[in-house]
Amino acid sequence: MHGKLSRLLSFMLLGDIVGFMITKMKNVRCRGGSHLTSVVWLIIFCFFTAAFAKTPVRKIPRTSDSSALGVQLDLKNRQRVVIDNGLVEVTFSRPDGDVTGIKYKGIDNVLEIGNDEDNRGYWDVVWNKPGDSIIFDRLVATDFRVIMEDENQVEVSFTKTWDLSMGKSTVPLNVDKRYIVRRGQSGLYLYTILERLEGWPDVDMDQIRVVFKLQKDKFHYMALSDSRKRIMPMPEDRASGQPLAYPEAVLLTKPINPELRGEVDDKYQYSCEDNDNKVHGWTAEDPPVGFWMITPSNEFRVGGPNKQDLTSHVGPVVLNMFTSTHYAGKDLNTAYRNGEPWKKVLGPVFVYLNSISPTEDSSILWEDAKEQMSIEVNRWPYDFPQSEDFPSSDQRGAVTGQLLVRDRYVTESLTYASSAYVGLAAPGDVGSWQTESKGYQFWIRADRHGHFVIKNVRAGNYSLYAWVPGVIGDYKYDANITINPGSRIRFGHLVYEPPRNGPTLWDIGIPDRSAAEFYVPDGYPTLMNKLYTSDPAEKFRQYGLWNRYSDLYPNDDLVYTIGISNVEDWFFAHVTRDAGNKTYDPTTWQIIFELENANRNENYTLRLALASATASEIQVRFNNPSSDRPLFTTGAVGKDNAIARHGIHGLYWLYGIDVPGSQLVEGKNTIYLTQARSDGPFHGVMYDYIRLEGPRGT
Repeated sequence: MHGKLSRLLSFMLLGDIVGFMITKMKNVRCRGGSHLTSVVWLIIFCFFTAAFAKTPVRKIPRTSDSSALGVQLDLKNRQRVVIDNGLVEVTFSRPDGDVTGIKYKGIDNVLEIGNDEDNRGYWDVVWNKPGDSIIFDRLVATDFRVIMEDENQVEVSFTKTWDLSMGKSTVPLNVDKRYIVRRGQSGLYLYTILERLEGWPDVDMDQIRVVFKLQKDKFHYMALSDSRKRIMPMPEDRASGQPLAYPEAVLLTKPINPELRGEVDDKYQYSCEDNDNKVHGWTAEDPPVGFWMITPSNEFRVGGPNKQDLTSHVGPVVLNMFTSTHYAGKDLNTAYRNGEPWKKVLGPVFVYLNSISPTEDSSILWEDAKEQMSIEVNRWPYDFPQSEDFPSSDQRGAVTGQLLVRDRYVTESLTYASSAYVGLAAPGDVGSWQTESKGYQFWIRADRHGHFVIKNVRAGNYSLYAWVPGVIGDYKYDANITINPGSRIRFGHLVYEPPRNGPTLWDIGIPDRSAAEFYVPDGYPTLMNKLYTSDPAEKFRQYGLWNRYSDLYPNDDLVYTIGISNVEDWFFAHVTRDAGNKTYDPTTWQIIFELENANRNENYTLRLALASATASEIQVRFNNPSSDRPLFTTGAVGKDNAIARHGIHGLYWLYGIDVPGSQLVEGKNTIYLTQARSDGPFHGVMYDYIRLEGPRGT
């Protein structure tokens, strides 16, 4: 609105100037009149360009430490802790350690005042003892202390020490919730230190997060990225809407904002890969302020850089998911057994608040939040947290090297592992990083020549892992790596030899751990999220796409012919077929290919890479769809639920299948891929890449 007003004023000014120039021209009589006319039109063109060009976004000025007010701590109320730095005033419950209020720019509390104080800003853990039901534990503290207090910084701690007397509903953890307010910083830093001692009870901890619930009457606009921003529904809209097949999805039938009628809302439509999940949040209009969650590092997150998780959603709710089984399921190892000790620092992360004047374009708030995110990333690791469990930069190490690829059936020479994901994670098997949740992980992208530098690594024991877009499989360095404070390990050249038995006869897809290149159908017009109607790359986030397979293939299944079909003919998810009355049938896809010379005395190899799997079983048969026993079966595989939760990938699975030459014939051959598990509509897989290799040495 404000940008439109500015352009309108420019247009009015333009009209005045053009009128003045025309009047002057009438009084000018000269042989260069045509030249003068051209000049005037040039002036008009320049003014039009200036008037309607995109207005540059003003930067919000930042308060320098020297000009900012000092930080003040108020402990007068024995049930409250208040920290004020002149920009934000934060109130905590004492000794519980919840954030009960944040005062900012004329808003007495940006958090939802209609909620109880323990339901505004809090940490929680979803946990259970093996075989028992899950429990939500809010990590309520029992003790409070001041860690640091001066005019530049206040850090406070809310702790709980576990013992058996706390009962069955309290997770067996020692908890230390830390909050920091700094001079000149418009926000709140927070982190927590969780610890299990040796011998403590067996538990699963599937989710650890921090939650902020904002004033629903003020914060209506949510931003996750430059292309994922929108006005959001209200909580009442979901309550009055029509629940859909998956519990979190609701069709908005009577929204307060009539423009949202007919849309689907589902918090999983706003998920994001951790690698890209550095800033998200909400803005309000009156007054125009922003509330942002900034995550400057992923070292404390789980499952690697491509793990997907929740961000912000209707509430308005702002999350930071430190651990979750979303898009992974229980294949993610969240089990603590046999008295296993464990300790981990989650964070710090930064809750950032910004503001503009009412006359300015609200997009400035998002642009400023991105700039602040970059500032926080460049500051990492922070040098101001006071916990000894959070090491500063000089207490950390680094790893450098160059990753190359040797695939002798593609080229005799080594090739660069361009843009490879290279990381350090807990010692384990090849690819184990994607199901690891207990330790720290450090990932970067290699440059186009495969060079990588992993900085600021915590001291400890790690394995070096990598995967290369465009290349199947996972790399793991043979030996474990010990990082000491201040150490710098130089690897030189490392060579990854991806799985390969013979030359490629044909392949389908791109080995990038995603099904994005395949055919993603349009969503149902009556079940759309308008945010994703204009960008084809985001179509997979629409609700109900699993049912579109039954629409496209009501009787027969997908057939893909090598040399004729292309990736747009391959449906993005191999799902069941709706047979009516809430029953579902298995489906069998066909791949038809020609072999000029079938070597019946040698083995071929079928590489089958899955980008996702949920309660599925892929059975593989060659040339005989009715054989009782398949040549190969994955068995029951996958729990990531990415199909129902609008993901384009979940966990990665790679199978190498020996195919006896006796299974093949000269001429036409057919591979039958059967998704045999059909208990519901969400059972299925997404393929990443399929390749048939000829016999060795050919």
